[in-house]
Amino acid sequence: MRKSLVALSVLAATALPTVVSAADYSDGIHKNDYKFLQFNLMGAINEKGPYESTHDYLEMEFGGRNGVFDLYGYVDVFNLTSDSSSDKADKDKIFMKFAPRMSLDAVTGKDLSFGPVQELYLATLMEWDGGKGGVNTQKIGLGSDVMVPWFGKMGLNLYGTYDSNKKDWNGYQISTNWFKPFFFFDNGSFISYQGYIDYQFAMEDEYVQTSNGGAMFNGIYWHSDQFAVGYGLKLYKDVYGFKDGEALPWDASATSDSSGVGHYVSVTYKF
Repeated sequence: MRKSLVALSVLAATALPTVVSAADYSDGIHKNDYKFLQFNLMGAINEKGPYESTHDYLEMEFGGRNGVFDLYGYVDVFNLTSDSSSDKADKDKIFMKFAPRMSLDAVTGKDLSFGPVQELYLATLMEWDGGKGGVNTQKIGLGSDVMVPWFGKMGLNLYGTYDSNKKDWNGYQISTNWFKPFFFFDNGSFISYQGYIDYQFAMEDEYVQTSNGGAMFNGIYWHSDQFAVGYGLKLYKDVYGFKDGEALPWDASATSDSSGVGHYVSVTYKF
């Protein structure tokens, strides 16, 4: 599902208030603490990347806020049945992402809000796939919570990327995410529009085929206290720095399929 949201504590933030309120720590840094954990059974159809892939996977998704820190993360486990015919049969079994942020407002004790920006963070993002020579990157930069008309609170982060395999910095990433409940049922369940944008730029040609690329996820989900069901449409453009239609660096006989549209369906159980 990859919400990377301000998550469950801001479901009520469904509209832009007349006056944007700053982060308030006057009566303690733990006043906004929360946590969530859920398991998502996912189906990916025409997922893009170096190759196009259609596969299933299980995602453990978690996050929350504790004092000066907030956290979002997930662990994906691919090809659950170990099907030899699966697109993921000979690929890495696990992918992990952790995105802790530290509130600069809370650490400094100062109100750093301005305009639509409610709060500033030291933002980090770590990604691994567990394979030898596979994804192993760390990102660090400036994060923020901003108030946007209709959407309410959104995350917006700018990172520099360090590639631990190459032992070098390589480009930047700007990421934003949103979670907008827009239709409520009498029983308390609701439908949300949720998603994210990850866009990489200024990457060096030495390591990638193109200097920029990214993806946008657009999901419509039904939520109750215990379950969620949803569909997501993901738009790709030269994602991960692979130039669509060009020969892959490690396999001249194959071309990358890194642009286009992918589809995702999911069923969620919330703890």
